[in-house]
Amino acid sequence: MRILSRNMSCENSHASSRFAESLCDRRCGGGYSKNRSKSLALGKAALAALLATACSASESPKAASEAASSQFRVALLTPGPITDQSWNSGAFAGLTVIRDSLKALTSHIHVKTPAEFEENFEQYGAQGYDLVFGHGFEFQDAAERVGPKFPKTVYITTSGNRVATNVSPMVFGLEEPAYLAGVLAGASTKSGVISTIGGTELPPVKSLFLAFVAGARSVNPDVRVLSSYVGNWDDASAGREQALAQIQQGADFIFQNADAAGLGTFQAARESRGVYVFGANSNQNGVAPDVIVASVVIDLPGAFLSVAREVKEGRFASRVIRFGANSGIVKLVPNPQLAHLITPSVQGRLDSVQRLMDSGRIVPPRLNFIDTSRVTAK
Repeated sequence: MRILSRNMSCENSHASSRFAESLCDRRCGGGYSKNRSKSLALGKAALAALLATACSASESPKAASEAASSQFRVALLTPGPITDQSWNSGAFAGLTVIRDSLKALTSHIHVKTPAEFEENFEQYGAQGYDLVFGHGFEFQDAAERVGPKFPKTVYITTSGNRVATNVSPMVFGLEEPAYLAGVLAGASTKSGVISTIGGTELPPVKSLFLAFVAGARSVNPDVRVLSSYVGNWDDASAGREQALAQIQQGADFIFQNADAAGLGTFQAARESRGVYVFGANSNQNGVAPDVIVASVVIDLPGAFLSVAREVKEGRFASRVIRFGANSGIVKLVPNPQLAHLITPSVQGRLDSVQRLMDSGRIVPPRLNFIDTSRVTAK
């Protein structure tokens, strides 16, 4: 029940007190008894408290609006559900870290079409958001079109090469841990057949698989490699069917990068014997610890927070923002529950390759889909 309107002015308090006194007189049925006096006193006290709240509330919308307009605001658009325990859930974890660490006002939308990319980029710009992440290579066109309309908003795409005054991509050097994953698969396969499964054929995904295959063939030149794409990022059932088809052809190590669709590859491995899968983007070792041998990990929360700090502190400069192995943002994380699969000789090879990559003597192949002249090392 609404006792008072938010628009009630403080000047009406005395009249309202008289109204309460009259109401009490009618309900108590006559003269001022002791009980009636107590009731009236309590009624006046309660009404005074409500009036104070109403007067305060009449000022709060403006104060709240001013506070919101000065608060650091960050938004995230993901192309898939944040329940995928991979690419999108990692980005949402990054948004949460920004909220908690920088006291930011945050917002997230799951978008499915390029039209929605642009529409929501524009809405966040119009609402005065300071920073908007478009989580994927596919957000580049929309960011490039919308950015000039809202110069006070910084638009970040995760991957790509489009740079403008307030538009920048983050590029993750996942080729290095993917190359290590390939070394592990190539040295450990018993069938001589390994495979890759992607969501769609985006350049960053193809680049990862290129590095994985190169790593495998560096230790096992005769290894056979199967490759397929689900065609989307959401269909776990299709991911399972793709994996089962590869397993039937002999694949015993599968490198998937398919977000929610990739969850189906774990199920396929569980249904088979002696088949192992690599997690991707987030540390997925705990998702299926009995079949995930290691994960090719991006510390998305760390990367998101790093960029958000720059924007909030006024230090941001548009560029291609690269996170390589030396940044600590990307790495191969073995699953301790399957550590027995990595023999001492294989571990020795992994350690040797890591040292050679650190020294620059091994450089994993990478598709040339970024403007390297604009790359800034992190």
